[in-house]
Amino acid sequence: MTDREASMSAPSPAALAGRIHVSPVQLILPAGVVILFTGFALADHRVMSSANLINILQQTSFLFLFAMAQTIVIIGRGFDLSLGPTASMVSVGSALAMAVLGTGHAGEPVIVLAGLAAGAVLGALVGVFNGSVVGFLRVTPFVVTLGSFNIATGIATTLSGGHPVQGMPELFFQLLSTGTMLGLPAPVVIAIAVGLVIHFVLRRTVFGRGLYLIGTNARAAEVAGVPIRLILMSAYILSSVLTALGAMILTARTGSGEPSIGGTLSLQSAAAAIVGGASFSGGSGSAGTALLGSLFIIVLSNGMNLVQISGYVQMIVLGVIVVAGVLLDRLRAQRS
Repeated sequence: MTDREASMSAPSPAALAGRIHVSPVQLILPAGVVILFTGFALADHRVMSSANLINILQQTSFLFLFAMAQTIVIIGRGFDLSLGPTASMVSVGSALAMAVLGTGHAGEPVIVLAGLAAGAVLGALVGVFNGSVVGFLRVTPFVVTLGSFNIATGIATTLSGGHPVQGMPELFFQLLSTGTMLGLPAPVVIAIAVGLVIHFVLRRTVFGRGLYLIGTNARAAEVAGVPIRLILMSAYILSSVLTALGAMILTARTGSGEPSIGGTLSLQSAAAAIVGGASFSGGSGSAGTALLGSLFIIVLSNGMNLVQISGYVQMIVLGVIVVAGVLLDRLRAQRS
C-alpha cells in the first residue's frame, strides 16, 4: 500500500478520538463496584460509615490523578514505570523547598507557591526525559521508565537522607488536604477540576486526537502528518505533571515529604487504568475510565483493610487484577 492509499484508508484523528469504544469490562465495572462495596458492607458495618465514605472519596481522588497520568501514556502505547518514584521525588523536593524557605522571612503564600513550583518542575523534568527518549530516540517505554525509576528513587533518597522532610506551612495543608471547597474536601474538588480538563484535552484538542491516532495506528498517524515525536513527549510531560500534583496532595495528607510515598503507586495506577478500560495496545482510555478503575481499586483496598486482610495478600490481589485486566483486553482485541 502506498502512503497515499494509507492516508486515504486511515480514519482521521478526529474520527478516532470521537470513537469511544465500550469494552465488556467497562460495562460491568460499575456493577462490580456496587457488588464489591455491598459485599464488604455486609462483612463489616464500618464500610457504610460516613467517615469511611469520605475516606473512600478522598483516596479515589488521589488515585484518580495517578491513574489519569498512567492512562495518558498508555493511550499512546506507552507505560510509565517511574510514576511511583517520581511521586516520591516530588514529595521530598517540594517539602524541602518549603522547609528551606520557611527558615527565612518569606510569607506562607510565597513558601507554598515555591513548593508547588518546585514539585511541578521536578515532575516536568522527568516527563521531558522520558518523553524525549521515547519520542525522539525511539527507545522502548519500559526500558526508559525503568531507568528513570532508579534515577528518581536515588534522588528522593539522597535529598531526604531516607527520612521524612518536615517544616511545611499550615497553608499548604489547608489548600491541598484539610480545606474544603464547595462543601467537598479540597483533594476531591481538585481531582474533579483536573479530570474535566484532561477530558477536554484528550477529546477536544489536536494533541488528544493525535495521541489516540498514534496509539491506534502509528503508521497512519505518520502518513497523516501527526507530529508523533512531539505528541509523545508532551504526553509524558503531562503525565509527570499530573503525578507531581498527586504527589503534593499526598504530601499534604501525610504531613511530610516522604521518600517512600510512591510505594506501589506504579502498580496501583496501572491497575486502575487497565481495569477501567485502557489498553496496552493503545488507542483507548479516558479520564472517565481512569475514574471508574480508581474507584474499583480503592473500594477493594478499603474493604480488604477493614476486614483485616494482610497487606501482602492485597499486593497479590492487585497483581492478579492487573494480569486479569490485560487478559480481558487481549480477548476483546481478538474479538474485534
